[in-house]
Amino acid sequence: MSTPDVTVVVAVYNTMPYLTECLDSLVGQSIGRERLQVVAVDDGSTDDSGAELDRFAQLYPDVFTVVHQPNSGGPAAPSNRALELATGRFVYFIGSDDHLGEEALERMVACADANESDVVIGKMVGTNGRYVHQKLYTGNRDVTLDDSELPFTLANTKLFRRELVEKFGLRFPEDMPVGSDQPFTIEACVRARKISVISDYTCYYAVKRGDASNITYRANHLARLRCVQRIMEHTAALIPGGPRRDAVFKRHFDWELTKLLQKDFPALDADTRRQVCEGVGALVDAYFTDGLRDGTGVKRRVRFGLARSGAVEELTRAITEETEHGAPPFLLEGDRAFATYPGFRDPAVGLDDRYYEVRETVVGRLSAGTRLESADWEQHGTELFCVVKLRAGVTGDTSSAVVALAQGAMPQSADKAGARKLPADAARPQRCGTLTPDAAVDGGTLLTARIPLAATRSKRGVRLYVDVAGSTYEIPVRTDGQPMPLARRWGSDEPHRVAASTNSKGRLVITTAPLREPKSGVGARLRRTLSRSKRK
Repeated sequence: MSTPDVTVVVAVYNTMPYLTECLDSLVGQSIGRERLQVVAVDDGSTDDSGAELDRFAQLYPDVFTVVHQPNSGGPAAPSNRALELATGRFVYFIGSDDHLGEEALERMVACADANESDVVIGKMVGTNGRYVHQKLYTGNRDVTLDDSELPFTLANTKLFRRELVEKFGLRFPEDMPVGSDQPFTIEACVRARKISVISDYTCYYAVKRGDASNITYRANHLARLRCVQRIMEHTAALIPGGPRRDAVFKRHFDWELTKLLQKDFPALDADTRRQVCEGVGALVDAYFTDGLRDGTGVKRRVRFGLARSGAVEELTRAITEETEHGAPPFLLEGDRAFATYPGFRDPAVGLDDRYYEVRETVVGRLSAGTRLESADWEQHGTELFCVVKLRAGVTGDTSSAVVALAQGAMPQSADKAGARKLPADAARPQRCGTLTPDAAVDGGTLLTARIPLAATRSKRGVRLYVDVAGSTYEIPVRTDGQPMPLARRWGSDEPHRVAASTNSKGRLVITTAPLREPKSGVGARLRRTLSRSKRK
């Protein structure tokens, strides 16, 4: 028998009925069965998966090699067993509940041969609610671990040149219940001469099972922590410290470690919370460089810092309070802003201010923290003002804050669903009337603004403009069900009507329009009567 172009490895454990679609997608590949070897290892399945593998082996004996073995607890051992039997020039791994596009293998092998690539990554999408990171697939191109989104796509569902696999003895660690493909994939990518991406064809369909029984969804906090520790230690042995290693570890801090410190963390028992903090803290100490820290959002950064400090109770409180009440207010100090999470400037915690400093875009947080307390009219002579009392999601130095009517017509500005960061060259509204910080309260600062109204036809939203961390943000004012003042008339020479209302996005909007005097007299009444009779 001639050497096949590609060996497809399938580690199988209780994946019926998804397994049938997986195997059908393999025998239906456009590359042709004469260029294909499938090595499927049944890892002690207790459903009909083993029988289904045997059925395909009987139908396609020149394609399928099937091995049955006792359950090993994960995909690593059956994948290693399959590698021992692989004979193809390339090897490709597929989850037994997933399936391939018809031309997947043909396209990937052709790409590897044409480009002399050691690794080829075909576009993968999720089905049935499965999340798959997509930013890598921006075009057919060559990539490395440090110049692309490849670190966020470290599953082994790729085409590997088998010569590379055997030259460096690449195998899967069998004592890792989750993530065992990452050490294999990372080392292959570090060793590869070239890594190519196919983005113009969907090669792989990753399926989330209806019962969410994929092993990734079942591991507990401590098991996942131990696996991340192994992955990061393995990576550190391959890549020296510096930007290249940071590019890989950004994934592990932003993704795996962040998942350990989510809203389910407070529900863990005290000992597990302590162990998670110790493990995460050790990884922060070892690998969370200044560059990674400064490039990480303040929410994650604070949680990593509290874990590193062993501040279990403060971390628990930070997660609980944010889950229940949203993000804390920002403390403004000159051109710096800080998120006042638990532990901020607490000597017992001892966490540097830089962990709490706001560096990233903060649109959602500012918008959520700004809401109306009351609105009313105030007239002085011919001048009319809208007096707005609002709660802003900031504390400290509010000297830069401006409350104004949004510029531009509806809905381009006033009807925006949330806050926005103004471009650096955007015209900033001038301070209108007076703005008085009344008091610091839980959740922010109470502000009172007197906004002068012009006798023109307009419909504009009330906005707070505030400088945070060197940028200006336009923040809509939510009414949150507060009563609106009654519409009123003002002006004698050119009477106008002004009204305050809540728009469809729940934002405060001020409308002014010329007031038409009602027509009176016998002629007007007669015209109205005739008009009504014509409509009958």
